[in-house]
Amino acid sequence: MNGHLQRLNAHLAAAKPSATYRMIDRVAEHRAAGAKVISLSAGEPDFDTPTHVREAAIAAIHAGHTRYTQVAGLRALREAVAQKYRRENGLEVSWQDTIVCSGGKQVLYNALAATLDEGDEVIIPAPYWVSYPEMVQLTGATSVILHCGEADGFKLTPRALADAITPRTRWLILNSPSNPTGAVYSADELRALANVLLDHPHVLVLSDDIYEHLIFDGAAFHTMAQVEPRLRERTLTMNGVSKAYAMTGWRIGFGTGPRWLLDAMEKLQSQQTSGACSISQHAALAALNGPQQFVSDTRAVFERRRNAMVRMLNETPGLRCAPPAGAFYAFASCEGLMGRTTAAGTRLETDEDVALALLGEAGVAVVQGSAFGLGPYIRIAYALDDRSLVQACEAIRDFCSATRP
Repeated sequence: MNGHLQRLNAHLAAAKPSATYRMIDRVAEHRAAGAKVISLSAGEPDFDTPTHVREAAIAAIHAGHTRYTQVAGLRALREAVAQKYRRENGLEVSWQDTIVCSGGKQVLYNALAATLDEGDEVIIPAPYWVSYPEMVQLTGATSVILHCGEADGFKLTPRALADAITPRTRWLILNSPSNPTGAVYSADELRALANVLLDHPHVLVLSDDIYEHLIFDGAAFHTMAQVEPRLRERTLTMNGVSKAYAMTGWRIGFGTGPRWLLDAMEKLQSQQTSGACSISQHAALAALNGPQQFVSDTRAVFERRRNAMVRMLNETPGLRCAPPAGAFYAFASCEGLMGRTTAAGTRLETDEDVALALLGEAGVAVVQGSAFGLGPYIRIAYALDDRSLVQACEAIRDFCSATRP
């Protein structure tokens, strides 16, 4: 084919595909070839969507709610979203201050695409969710990656933030609890960052709260616009139903922020996907307005799994894992495996080598920490039944134990 016809948008051509989905593809390839693989790579709960949510979707179908909705979402759902923010986050917002999108990822991308131009900068603490820098890349703007090491709890410090802000800074992205580390910012930590931001009124804040309900050890959740009301007019607070209600495939995300930003996001969405799936919106309405016992029950399960996972990983030669405060990921250092050779003869020089060898030699899928901006680590999603997690950890332990200098 003519090479000119194959020319891609330059920003897309420079972007990288998702490392997590690439590992999911590799798992599918191994399974198709007959191999048994325990996948700890996908970031989604293993529970079924609550019964009352599924029934609400079926009822919506039978009631004929199968047509287009408003671009920014059904008013009833936007009212439920506003009520959620008032009830759980102390944000006094109305339904007009909300937007509903086809997944939390679209909320994030719409905001960035609506506001970024070439030359703009976005501050992203690392480790980060793999899609943040690529979303920025697609807009033509520049990601400013700030490495936040284990000594700082994988969290951004006020000094590092202050040093990174320039006249070109447009956004700061914060994700708490974090994917991939499970790090959680306390109210005091957010206030300290807010004090820096108050001196830089040109910087917007994107608060990714998708793991809000997965915080352990009795800790409370806090979000930037809640702890510092003076930042509300430049903060987009994103959330959704995927993690809390096991609704990843329903593709409903939502957010609240300043009206000018929401209007721009709605304009973009009107020319892109239009409104989110009508049936999924009715299901999300039932999730937000219905009984919430599912949320606390599943959080307790994840906390128990976290405790078992961290214990088993720390008993494994070459690995070290600090207990994550939230989400359902363990971010384990594999520095102790660097330079070693596996039983099958694979030399481990990087964390990607470890991830690929674990898949090919131990039948366990994880994602390399370098894909999230910090190595040598591996991200392990413990959103899997207890028996499979034990089997996976035993396979990882046997793999690591068999390595040699």
